[in-house]
Amino acid sequence: METNYHKPVLLAESIEALHIVGSGVFVDATFGGGGHSRAIMQQLGPEGRLLAFDQDPDATAQAIADERFTLIGENFRHLRNFLRLNGVRAIDGLIADLGISSHQIDEPSRGFSTRAEGELDMRMDPRTEVSARDLVNNLDECALANLLRLYGELPNATRMAHDICAARREAEIVTTFDLRRAVARQLPRGQENKYLAMLFQALRIEVNGELDALRQLLEQATALLVPGGRLVIIAYHSLEDRLVKNYMRSGNFEGEQTKDFFGNLIRPLRPVSAKAITPTAEEQAQNSRSRSARLRVAEKLNPKND
Repeated sequence: METNYHKPVLLAESIEALHIVGSGVFVDATFGGGGHSRAIMQQLGPEGRLLAFDQDPDATAQAIADERFTLIGENFRHLRNFLRLNGVRAIDGLIADLGISSHQIDEPSRGFSTRAEGELDMRMDPRTEVSARDLVNNLDECALANLLRLYGELPNATRMAHDICAARREAEIVTTFDLRRAVARQLPRGQENKYLAMLFQALRIEVNGELDALRQLLEQATALLVPGGRLVIIAYHSLEDRLVKNYMRSGNFEGEQTKDFFGNLIRPLRPVSAKAITPTAEEQAQNSRSRSARLRVAEKLNPKND
């Protein structure tokens, strides 16, 4: 189920949660190395269908040679439009493994890794106009600080933005190590990797519009699901997980619950479990990148009966 490209996280748990019907239509919104997709394909019958999305052109090399499978090289924010182009107007389930793949982290030229030197890029889709290099060299200090605070949740965002701006006045920040050197004074001893990860996360989220894309995915997927269909989402940081949790519980991203005259919640989905599912200790030991994973599952309600 795994390739050198990416080791799928919470594989057994997420596939079980998807409740695969052999004749159903399913979506893997984050194809990557195809680990989750291959597991889904094993349970699909001859009438079943799987459509996968991945905006990273590197993922096309992992495509599955099966007439029941379609790989769409686009951001999942375009879910509805591209499903319609492929003749699909309703789905039985969708899975999304958010964040970045092992391949993207391990390829220095992509600029996602804090530990390898490469151009400061971080674009998942090379067609995206603005890279992380553009952000750190062109945003004014206040905007940069706000970005680091909002998306990186960095407690020293203001000081870090100040040091980045000071460094770029001396020379353009071009590589990941240039950025590391620029913020070196703001990395607490013993927590250097943690703070760098938070910094890189903030830039990556902004470059790729990740949170806005996630909001669009959740809304479009919910509209496309048949009653009883499952939405299965794996998130890796609190910003993503909060959006998923709130939406599954209340049908909005603020988590504000609305009730009808009889006191029943008005929402399109029902969370399958109260708490997120996390990787076992064994999986975390085998794959350190799974440690922060949170799996949430919701089922589409039937508005006529629920």
